[in-house]
Amino acid sequence: MDTQDLLAPRLLALGDAAWTVEFGREISATLNARVMGLAERVALLRHDDPLFATVSDVVPTFRSLSVHFDPLATDAEALGQRLLALAQQAGQQVREGRRWRLPVCFEGDFAPDLPRLAQAKGLTEAEVLAKLLEAQFRVYMIGFLPGFPYMGGLPPELAMPRLASPRQRVPANSLAVAGEMCSVYPWESPGGWNLLGRTPVQLFDLKQAGQPAMLAAGDLVRWYAVSLDEYERLQQLIPSGALPRESFLQAEEPTCPA
Repeated sequence: MDTQDLLAPRLLALGDAAWTVEFGREISATLNARVMGLAERVALLRHDDPLFATVSDVVPTFRSLSVHFDPLATDAEALGQRLLALAQQAGQQVREGRRWRLPVCFEGDFAPDLPRLAQAKGLTEAEVLAKLLEAQFRVYMIGFLPGFPYMGGLPPELAMPRLASPRQRVPANSLAVAGEMCSVYPWESPGGWNLLGRTPVQLFDLKQAGQPAMLAAGDLVRWYAVSLDEYERLQQLIPSGALPRESFLQAEEPTCPA
């Protein structure tokens, strides 16, 4: 285990209405699991502990957790010290998030950076896609844009730096990689990640009032390839509600008995 994973948590004030608990300075699955473990503890305490009753939001990142509260109705110092104690006691999150299997099309203009990535890595385009489709990605956090998932798990042999000159317009739903991260642009926007495909799935939908962002920290994602014809078919079905987002959920993998 990296020494960064052993650092004691730090408590940082985020203005007068939030605390941030920082677990380390690197991006790693171990640190993120500790973040999610604390997030789960806080979520439970919001219902049972008066000190946590005014907590309004809990925001996990790669390596920290921010807890927002009402400063007029909270003993902020007591809450901060309690958070720090919980962070020191909490282990890694045991319960995983949801498991998704999502379609992506790699044809035509959907993958403008695929040839360059393959050439840089000494691989064929088919080999790049095979490695991408074999990988399981973990959502570390949502950020940059509403619904934009930062996912770890990209095979190291596919790691690529961001573009030297970011594009002014990245099409919505583009599958992209940068460093050892993978993501999807839910909206058309500027961006500097390497574009390898496009999914017909909407990762942010305001009609889903309970959770507009489809993915959440802790979720696991696998991709499967579809043809352009299938992409266009799904693109018609999904917005109409004929194919709800739950259709792409995978059943939990069975666990072996002890």
